Amino acid sequence: MDASIMEGQALRAGAVASIEGIVHPITAARLVMEETHHVLLAGPMATAFARHFKLEGQRSGAQNRRLSYDTILKRKQSRRDQHGTVGAVALDRSGTVAAGASTGGIDQMLPGRVGDTPLIGCGVYADNESGAVSMTGIGEGIIRVAVAKEICNRLALGKSPVAAAQAVLKKLETRINGTAGALVLAPDGRFAIRHVTPRMAAGWWDGKGTPTVGDQFQ
Repeated sequence: MDASIMEGQALRAGAVASIEGIVHPITAARLVMEETHHVLLAGPMATAFARHFKLEGQRSGAQNRRLSYDTILKRKQSRRDQHGTVGAVALDRSGTVAAGASTGGIDQMLPGRVGDTPLIGCGVYADNESGAVSMTGIGEGIIRVAVAKEICNRLALGKSPVAAAQAVLKKLETRINGTAGALVLAPDGRFAIRHVTPRMAAGWWDGKGTPTVGDQFQ
């Protein structure tokens, strides 16, 4: 699992990559942000860090199915569209924005592969002077375009969340044939949910009434 979290007031961030056996990796990422001077911990040492803080572990019967390198490489031409990322952006009463994401990666990825989620500026970014972004999709493309930071840069230039998201997602599509979805939130509360995939399960809530949820936001 990979996870990251960032807050926009002091630009603090924390992330874990290739962590195993921990039920909520984003809690480990938050501990990296709040309890250390680091931003990213990876691999077995990230797992050891989470266990040091006694974070909930997977039940003993839970196992990962591992394929050989040869098997994975032979399938590299197949579509890599099976992935599961949970992301969020938020704005609190003090005007601070935050972004977070957690993922199990994509199907048939090579052992050791790290996607965009734990990379600050790629999968997540938050800055009170621009906004907050959380991404989902095929991480390799998101990394190459540094999508979260690029969207925030456009917000800082005065673009609306919708315009910023659409422009960067279009760049992702046209330049490298990438696919992704974005949650984008401006410091004034304006937001956008945009994706260049057929569907993207998402929702939003303004603190009043019933949350709005759906699987297509265009």
